Amino acid sequence: MNFIRKIGENSKIAFNTLKNVNHERIEKVLNDYNKLLSSNISQILSKNKIDCKSSKRKKLIDRLILNKQRIDGIRNSINEIRKFKNPVGKVMDKWSGKNKLNIKKVSTPIGVIGIIYESRPNVTADVSALCLKSGNCAILRGGSEAYNSNKILSDLFREALIKNRLDKNCVQFILKKDRKIVDFMLSKMTKYIDVIVPRGGKGLVDKVQKFSKVHVIGHLEGICHIYVDDKSKLDIAKKVILNAKLRRTSICGAVETLLLNEKIIKSHGLQIINSLLEKNCEVLVDKKINKYFNYKLKLAKEKDWSTEYLDKKISIKSVKNVKEAVDHILKYGTMHTDSIITYDKIRAEYFLNNVNSSIAMQNVSTQFADGGEFGFGGEIGISTNKLPPRGPVGINQLTSYKYIVTGKGIIRP
Repeated sequence: MNFIRKIGENSKIAFNTLKNVNHERIEKVLNDYNKLLSSNISQILSKNKIDCKSSKRKKLIDRLILNKQRIDGIRNSINEIRKFKNPVGKVMDKWSGKNKLNIKKVSTPIGVIGIIYESRPNVTADVSALCLKSGNCAILRGGSEAYNSNKILSDLFREALIKNRLDKNCVQFILKKDRKIVDFMLSKMTKYIDVIVPRGGKGLVDKVQKFSKVHVIGHLEGICHIYVDDKSKLDIAKKVILNAKLRRTSICGAVETLLLNEKIIKSHGLQIINSLLEKNCEVLVDKKINKYFNYKLKLAKEKDWSTEYLDKKISIKSVKNVKEAVDHILKYGTMHTDSIITYDKIRAEYFLNNVNSSIAMQNVSTQFADGGEFGFGGEIGISTNKLPPRGPVGINQLTSYKYIVTGKGIIRP
């Protein structure tokens, strides 16, 4: 695994040179990368077609597919990232003490970020841009199912770096597919990698969180909930739920469990469930709800409340009130994204304050759990860690800080 160590060494060298690069050159790299994406669309789609044809994970094919619209989306994301102010060197706080010390808290880059991800080729572009913009270097370990797509997207980024006389090793894509590489990155690269970001299925993220000796930013699963309160409007509840479940079923922000106040099963629940069924969404319900359907629907089992389907499938449970809804989320949730549908301010406040979610919402689709939608330009991922960064991790979240202390020959008595 000497080649991986060499990648780590190259990243550290690149990171140290990046500290002294004028930020305008970084913006120029991102602008040139955008142009390269536009002028190489046919080549990118050709490489992606190879990946899609050979993919064995048909359930997650939506994450793998690229088309002109999605490439335009990537380009828009890169452009938004480019427009952000330099997040490095910001004075976050400053003060002078009685000891005559002048103290400033200043934002700094993190260093070298290792990203281990599956399926989504857009991650290659977004992460490369986010890391460079925030003064960091990236080591990319993409899934073999998206190898060709990831390689061309990273090659184009390195071309933009070279064009602007920046070290091409600011972004490195691991070309070898050996699965042992991930183990090595997690256990033997602490000297070179400062943070690991896993993006993929539960198996991958669980492995990274359990075995990494490097700090991890990420989330295990996106078991997102929506609670429909009895003080809610049917039209709002219906459109939010349909969007949250069906807009894109394979993303981590898709709702997996719907909690219905038992008082509105008849007035709201029946229409919502029938609408889901009409859209060919599989529905699993509890006994109380099933009674209204003459017990013809499938019953949800205990395991369903803790299952991330990533498919046209949803579990629905009746609850007595907002407190019972919150209790359910605290028991089965993954601290990702949870939403309440209500016009009652007191109940909304109780929900928003008591769920442990990194993103808590009111009258909003959980599919808005996205750094781009938050105005971050893009995201390196969503973190459900209790410690920061939390939620969508964008440019400003990819920084650390240092204290700069100055004085005039001050000594401590």
